[in-house]
Amino acid sequence: MHHIPPMPTAALDLKEAILQLKKERNAVILAHNYQTGDIQDLADYVGDSLGLAYQAKATEADVIVFCGVHFMAETAKIVNPSKTVVLPDRDAGCSLEQSCPGPELEAFLQANAAKNYYVIAYINCSAHVKSLCDVICTSGNAVRIVEQAPSDRPILFVPDANLGAWVMEQTGRKMDLWQGSCYVHVEFTRDSIQRIKDEYPDALVVAHPECTQAVRLLADEVCSTEKMISWCKNAPSDHLIVVTESGMLHRLRKEVPGKTLIAGPTERCACADCKYMKLNTLEKLHQCLDRLSPEVVLPEDIRAKAEAPLLRMLEQSK
Repeated sequence: MHHIPPMPTAALDLKEAILQLKKERNAVILAHNYQTGDIQDLADYVGDSLGLAYQAKATEADVIVFCGVHFMAETAKIVNPSKTVVLPDRDAGCSLEQSCPGPELEAFLQANAAKNYYVIAYINCSAHVKSLCDVICTSGNAVRIVEQAPSDRPILFVPDANLGAWVMEQTGRKMDLWQGSCYVHVEFTRDSIQRIKDEYPDALVVAHPECTQAVRLLADEVCSTEKMISWCKNAPSDHLIVVTESGMLHRLRKEVPGKTLIAGPTERCACADCKYMKLNTLEKLHQCLDRLSPEVVLPEDIRAKAEAPLLRMLEQSK
């Protein structure tokens, strides 16, 4: 009978095989903060989508393996046109991206051409949507980008209405908001976060701006995933409730080892998993390195048009 090796060695063999293939392909492995721990531990870089796209630009690699969701791999392709960009699972989408389809935004802008909208797109959108925008932002730099928008034009902020509302609160700048949302972040409710606060009365709460206003009001700090790291390190409490996708806790526990990090619960369960982020597995990672597919390919006109607002953002973020 064929002997099947026990699981731990199989997992080890898989990791070895991935690292071996990475070398052969001259590839770099990027993992988003929301990926599972085993993928984060194997990656060359772990971070937010924009930081990772630019990590890729800085490397000498020929192949970029993006362990994240589709729009992130697209963003890496936009700024690395000559590199091969692959992702472990083609179906790893994003509810925010889906809430603002390119053709729909295009039709809306045509119908409202008289308004001469200045369009600001949160990076969580497709390359098509990026190509229709004036400037891109991340949750980390959104306030800065909105503050630099021309004062004589109305702003359309796409696709995340919660992030947009938070930026309006921060800047006092009125914007029209596309009504999109991240399904994970809107599953946190005022009641679910209040309950965990009651359970840990000494804990401080940090939440992502994609959460609803009711949840943001309960937080001691609202910030991007990258800013959560320094905030948690410096927070004056040893107990911290983290209200974002569960994968971020893996990274925080590694980088902020001295503190007790508590996952913000949703109404349904104790943690918040993005089903799309969790589609990627070590097996699929190995397979996409082996086959160099699924690959992200963008028509050059869309790619170039989408790169312009990204470059504008970089200029304005300096």
